[in-house]
Amino acid sequence: MAEEQKPGNPGAAIPGAATTGAVSSAAAPASPAPAAAAPAEPKPRVPFSPVLLKYINEPNSHTIEHYLARGGYETARSHVGVTEPATLIKLVDDSGLRGRGGAGFPTGKKWSFLAKGTGKPAYLAVNGDESEPGTFKDRYILERDPHELVEGVILTCYAIGSKHAFIYLRGEFILGFERLHAAVEAAKAKGLVGKNIFGTGHDGKPGVDLTITVVRGAGAYICGEETGMLSSIEGGRGYPKIKPPFPAVSGLFGCPTIVNNVETISAVTHIIKHGVAWHKQWGTEKSPGFKIFCLSGAVKKPGVYEVPLGIPMREMIDVYGGGLKDGRKMKAVIPGGLSAPVLTPEMVDKCTLDYESLASLGSMLGSGGITVLDEQVDMVSAIYNTMRFYHHESCGQCTPCREGTGWLEKVAHRFHHDEGHQGDVELLADICKNMRGRTICVLADAAAMPMQGFLQYFKKDFEAKIKDPAFVEKQRTYRDEISPKAKTLSATGAGPSALDVGSEMAE
Repeated sequence: MAEEQKPGNPGAAIPGAATTGAVSSAAAPASPAPAAAAPAEPKPRVPFSPVLLKYINEPNSHTIEHYLARGGYETARSHVGVTEPATLIKLVDDSGLRGRGGAGFPTGKKWSFLAKGTGKPAYLAVNGDESEPGTFKDRYILERDPHELVEGVILTCYAIGSKHAFIYLRGEFILGFERLHAAVEAAKAKGLVGKNIFGTGHDGKPGVDLTITVVRGAGAYICGEETGMLSSIEGGRGYPKIKPPFPAVSGLFGCPTIVNNVETISAVTHIIKHGVAWHKQWGTEKSPGFKIFCLSGAVKKPGVYEVPLGIPMREMIDVYGGGLKDGRKMKAVIPGGLSAPVLTPEMVDKCTLDYESLASLGSMLGSGGITVLDEQVDMVSAIYNTMRFYHHESCGQCTPCREGTGWLEKVAHRFHHDEGHQGDVELLADICKNMRGRTICVLADAAAMPMQGFLQYFKKDFEAKIKDPAFVEKQRTYRDEISPKAKTLSATGAGPSALDVGSEMAE
């Protein structure tokens, strides 16, 4: 378990990285000019030690015995059936907790949007389909401290008036599923889940009932999108749904539904236990609290780090990550999972880890998956690999995404093999422009945004791979991109089945 941090070191390194020392402040000038004002003292940092990941390195941290021994379920016991649900919603809203799944929407405000008086049951759907490349934080909670999540589910369901929660897990999380399922069963055995939880329902008072159902996905990235996840829970194909209506009005099985991420729900227990002021002592005004970040790529100490929001990106990389390995130089950083637009080293110097800072730089905090790319990385090959992923994971429901992701992969494939054509850079930019904001969910945007970032900051890397200067057309269409065989078949009047456009690469 990581040691408690000193004021100069606001975070905690969990697996894969040793706890580091305090961050040194800048030294004052040796002989300041008499007329110069003294530099302002930095605002002291509040000491921080792990909250969500505090116990994950202890033996048997996933068991109910371990959780109860450290005061587990006492927060839920003291509020369920005692505190007014509206009071809990206000407390979470006042804390400023924002969704940790990527969008960063205020959690308490979302809860307050839940439709009332519909005559339908309300549901909680916990999104544990952590499939964003570069992100692996929820996995640690599921595998090593699942009761933390279960208690958060109990409190959330009580606050929103839900009697049934669904926790949806990525299909590959075998150990996470086994331990979460065991945690739910252990909670049932002790009367913490099920009928009249915590002994409510006596002396003529209505009891509080709660059913928790753990659902496994089948490894589809699209089911990480909230409505795609709801479609999957309902037993259908994981197709996202058109919004509005939003899930809070008509979600799972057509009923009012709150969708929150694993990390978000796990934080609820601690906020309700310690209060608003405790949570807001860290972070920034608009991004209060703490968050789990996943650090990977060309750093010496990759791993999972829980730190206050608002710390400098450079601090995360150089202090917690130990800097770049083998003395390499930074080329770029992907700050919030693979879909977040890339940052250059100059942008990294300005960046702090909060929602507003990343947005001001044209990127996003996203899921908190930070990937550091060094000077040895071929940026064209990196974006090609990215496009392969998004093309594979597109559900195919929307034409701009289904065709656009395939087209992006195809053109990136040419660059990857040093066979780019003149005009291909402009073609990629045009495809991205026609994908964004034109589909039911944001997977098309998630594919287009990283490509746009790479084109903006590393355009020369693409131009260096253009090998066919004679291929120039002012007006390019998809028909220009398909194979000569397909053009011949089309000219002879052959049907669509004979074209098989996707089976051949353009010459």
